[in-house]
Amino acid sequence: MGKEDGEEDRVPLFETKEARFRGAYKVFASTVFVGICLIWVYRLTHIPSAGEQGRWAWIGMFMAELWFGLYWILTQSSRFKVVYNYPFKQRLSYRYKDKLPGVDIFVCTADPKMEPPTLVINTVLSVMSYNYPPEKLSIYLSDDGGSELTFYALFEASSFSKHWIPFCKKFNVEPRSPVAFFAQQIDVNQDITYAQEQLAIKKLYKEMENRIEKAVEMGKIPKETRDQHKGFLEWNSKVTKQNHQSIVQIVIDGRDKNAVDICGGQLPTLVYMAREKRPQWPHNFKAGAMNALIRVSSEISNAPFILNLDCDMYVNNADIVRETLCFFMDEKKGHEIAFVQYPQNYDNITKNDIYACSISVFNNIEHAGIGGYGAAMFCGTGCFHRRESLGGKMYAKDYRGEWDIEAKRNANKTINELEDASKILASCSYEKNTQWGKKMGLIYGCPVEDIVTGLAIQCRGWKSLYYNPNKKAFLGVAPTTLDVLLVQHKRWSEGMFQIFFSKYCPFIYGHGKIKLGAQMGYCIYLLWAPISFPTLYYVIVPPLCLLHGISLFPQVKSIWFLPFAYVFVVRNACSIAEALRCGDTFKIWWNLQRMWVIRRTTSYFFGFIDTISRKLGLSETTFAITTKVVTEDVLKRYEQNVIEFGSSTIMFTIIATLALLNLFSLIGGMKKIVLELEFKALDQLILQIILVLLLVMINIPVYQALFIRNDKGCIPFSVMFKSIVLASLACLMPIICPSLL
Repeated sequence: MGKEDGEEDRVPLFETKEARFRGAYKVFASTVFVGICLIWVYRLTHIPSAGEQGRWAWIGMFMAELWFGLYWILTQSSRFKVVYNYPFKQRLSYRYKDKLPGVDIFVCTADPKMEPPTLVINTVLSVMSYNYPPEKLSIYLSDDGGSELTFYALFEASSFSKHWIPFCKKFNVEPRSPVAFFAQQIDVNQDITYAQEQLAIKKLYKEMENRIEKAVEMGKIPKETRDQHKGFLEWNSKVTKQNHQSIVQIVIDGRDKNAVDICGGQLPTLVYMAREKRPQWPHNFKAGAMNALIRVSSEISNAPFILNLDCDMYVNNADIVRETLCFFMDEKKGHEIAFVQYPQNYDNITKNDIYACSISVFNNIEHAGIGGYGAAMFCGTGCFHRRESLGGKMYAKDYRGEWDIEAKRNANKTINELEDASKILASCSYEKNTQWGKKMGLIYGCPVEDIVTGLAIQCRGWKSLYYNPNKKAFLGVAPTTLDVLLVQHKRWSEGMFQIFFSKYCPFIYGHGKIKLGAQMGYCIYLLWAPISFPTLYYVIVPPLCLLHGISLFPQVKSIWFLPFAYVFVVRNACSIAEALRCGDTFKIWWNLQRMWVIRRTTSYFFGFIDTISRKLGLSETTFAITTKVVTEDVLKRYEQNVIEFGSSTIMFTIIATLALLNLFSLIGGMKKIVLELEFKALDQLILQIILVLLLVMINIPVYQALFIRNDKGCIPFSVMFKSIVLASLACLMPIICPSLL
């Protein structure tokens, strides 16, 4: 019997498998690389002579295709070593039984208007309901808005949790966000006891939701409610979002044996934190909030593992804590792992995914490929961390993952003592002259603090895993308007390009610390911003050259036509195959191509400009919160797969101008060929015609928003007027300045 137990202890808690057909893919990628090299050779050996029409356009094409080719080489690093991880949670439960470690869960919110309190508490309630010993869970809500309304919502949620948690565990319901659960179709054949309890719990939830929404609408908390908890005394007329003291309130004390649900089950610890903010002190955005949470949680619960979530990412898989601990607690490999990253999935993706938010290929292939080097990226939400790695600890070969199985709880301290000690840790001045934001916690000075922090942890010797379970772990809210999407991607591209230009550039900072494939994998995303320039060139110059009869590609009968045709056909065929394999449809893939063109020519372009401006000292780092609130008519158009324009931003002007430029060029170029009977030119211009035709097809929704739609989401007249003028001037420019082409 002892021998069997010993063997059981040595059985791994997870296994890693390489994706199939990687060898075949490498052979395929080699042929594409040869094709790309041949295209480069063609460009260099066929440059028009000085004074010949199209010389500068040709040189520009070579530069664009050189950058496209080099970028494609970077992308292959995420496909050459794709691995998938599989945990064995039954083995974990058998091996550790009631000796599982504690887990601290961080939920971050920043603005009660853009992130409504009801949205926030649904995430909180979902993590409180994990299939995990509640006495081992501690949930911390960081409210960077310092809002009394958010605290009130959490207070209401603490009472509702006494009913919600036992209901979830009794009937094993999922998802465990109340609003997501009640939005599901009700099974008419369900058990009558379940049906009755479901109706009762739904009634309680609706009553709570109405109270919260009424308080938000009034902008104040009823006096009878304020008298129920001392925490409301923290707010007065002097407290504002950007100027307030540290607020730490233990709403539920998990140490208290009387803190139980309606069935007598222990409740998890629940803590509200609003770190101190003063106008004269930098607050370092989300990174500052996370670092304050790390310190405050170390005082109250100090669990060895931490899960961080955005306020809109609720739990969809109640067993995910146990599955994650399989990676950390594996006897052979677990001690090497600093964090386990989950994919970002959304519950409001439309049938055709018009904004390409599902990122299926990234979730199923690319991130798994970077994870194959032991360097999965930290993406800011849906990530489990080893506390020691966030604290700046270097990995050592003799480290064996010594965690305190019994979570360190300050049993001898009162709630008031813990809160007072925690307020000091959440104060503005605490980090002064310390390593917080440098070597400890999340790193400051970058809009994408998650990426650079993950890289820094890996360069300290730790490894990270990517885990994409069949049943999605977390579900969030995807952008429902194009404007919000583009602002989000601008912030991401700007932040990641800043990393590339900083001391944390993977090729420099990671040299000799992480594998070359991992360095290349990071740079796929760090170089989103500069990839905008070759894309802009390709959607502007070839159409203009087509309009004026200037050929930029080989004739169909030329042997040089083959590498262009081969690279174009097989790359897109491979892209379609990847998308279909990951569960997308052809329509979703096509929408992704549209979004790639739009993002690269707007968000990534402005991300590049802002990064350079910041390097020159002309601007400072900012953090844009994306709103989670939409009107009914916007939501209706989103559900109908209609792209939302509706505002007069410069990004929409660029989108409309480029769409019209390609339309004018295609019509003008074809008119010239047909009316002037220059059919010989067709052989020389066929690739340009195909390119411009594809760009026109991609922009069909833009033309509809310009000329056909009359709803509030169409492109405003002012944008249409400016784009027509700009596109017309661009078409006339080569006539005015022939040397440009």
